[in-house]
Amino acid sequence: MADPAVPPTPPVPLAALLAREDLGLCRIAGPEDPATVIHSAHTSEMADPYPYLLGGELLLTAGVHIPEAAGSGTYFDDYVSRIVEAGGAALGFGLAPVHDTVPRALVEACDHYGLPLLEVPPRTTFSAVARAVWQLMAQARHAELRRVTEAQQSLAAAASRPDPVPSVLRQLAQRVGGRAVLYGPEGAEVARAGRGPEAAAVSEALTELATVVRPTAGRTPRPAPTPTPTPSSATDTVDGVHLAAYALGAGQDFVLGVAAPRREPGDHTIASVAAVLLSLLTGEHHSGTGAARSSALVRLLLGAAPEDVAPLLGGQRWIVVHARRDGPAAPDAVAASALGAALGSALVDVDGDVVRVLVPAGREPAPQPGWICGASAVVGPQEWATADTQAARALARARATRTPLVRPGERPGLAELLPPTEAEAHARALLAPLITHPAAALPETLRTWLSLHGSWDRTAVALSVHRNTVRQRIARCAALLDMDLDDPDVRMELWFALRQVE
Repeated sequence: MADPAVPPTPPVPLAALLAREDLGLCRIAGPEDPATVIHSAHTSEMADPYPYLLGGELLLTAGVHIPEAAGSGTYFDDYVSRIVEAGGAALGFGLAPVHDTVPRALVEACDHYGLPLLEVPPRTTFSAVARAVWQLMAQARHAELRRVTEAQQSLAAAASRPDPVPSVLRQLAQRVGGRAVLYGPEGAEVARAGRGPEAAAVSEALTELATVVRPTAGRTPRPAPTPTPTPSSATDTVDGVHLAAYALGAGQDFVLGVAAPRREPGDHTIASVAAVLLSLLTGEHHSGTGAARSSALVRLLLGAAPEDVAPLLGGQRWIVVHARRDGPAAPDAVAASALGAALGSALVDVDGDVVRVLVPAGREPAPQPGWICGASAVVGPQEWATADTQAARALARARATRTPLVRPGERPGLAELLPPTEAEAHARALLAPLITHPAAALPETLRTWLSLHGSWDRTAVALSVHRNTVRQRIARCAALLDMDLDDPDVRMELWFALRQVE
């Protein structure tokens, strides 16, 4: 059975009905529990209304069914006990025209069985009470729908953040007022957010509940005469804490767990939305079939040329993108997968603080919120290594200039006017003192420094070194080359040469 698209109508607090001055209702017996709620109002003059109650009703009666000698026997005890047994939430007794006052024995019976008893004044009709209940329910439903809608919007916004999984968990925990936990395929906690009961029994119960909805492939199947479908969600209550678990996607073995001190009607809908988003974030984003990618990897390991493998990955022209988080946190596998999905590729690699994505050329990279990116030119498979270097340099420039995305220039350069072999020979001869020097960082430092117009600070940021180190390396380059690096003509010639030996 499919889950409802909207939350069920929430019940009405009995206190809200008593607060309606137009009704004039007065509690005269039973507990004053603010948690008491009613799901509907029902009028009955049956001596035994039990067969006609569903539970949660405010039962309204004028006492027509009460016999004259009821006060001296067990009539009221039997009457009230049956209402309580049926799950009635409260009893409303209308004054006039049958009774001028509420029978004393009825008051005592309601106190004894813990059933709230309301006195309905003569001016208030039962229809008015029922209408007030439905009005309050409509208001509550509208408020709950608005809460669910706002939660859906905030969860969707959280899923688009650079750290989508932690953001979705935090937003879910905030919306339900509890704790949200993501369990991995092996049952261990992958991430959690929010504050909730830290009792060991509650944590253990939530972990155990997660195993109920995890696909059988992820756990030891229990012997059974016939296969039993795994439920997509399950609930439980431990020590007054409401628990829920949701399976994420098909065959992923990830499970979302929620623990909250209360359970509102819309909480299931909100958690279900979070589960769908987490399914997308934790699932594999396919740019081709998994079998094709597996085959491509095997062929590369067995010596196939990149250009022979590329068609299995989805194309012949590619762009390499390097990205780093715009903040101190290092990227994890889930965040990297989300970035790859945003760029349109499942070919993602996390290398320390850098995420590398191999993107089909038909998908033009765009700036990604929370990330600083550098992209290569469009290349064929045989130029993947060159494009990887180009993307790394573009990322360094993007970080130094605080630019969300740096792409290579698309206009033809002067180098294209010269034969490639002659240009490269000239470049290697000019840069020989640097290329042959033991300090391998000198050419890259000079290249970065020139690309950033001689800025010491930006070069230091791009290379992740101290600015004094940059000064020392550039001074060493000037000495080895015996050139004035402040001369724009020299800078132009060196930049031309460095471009030829990339």
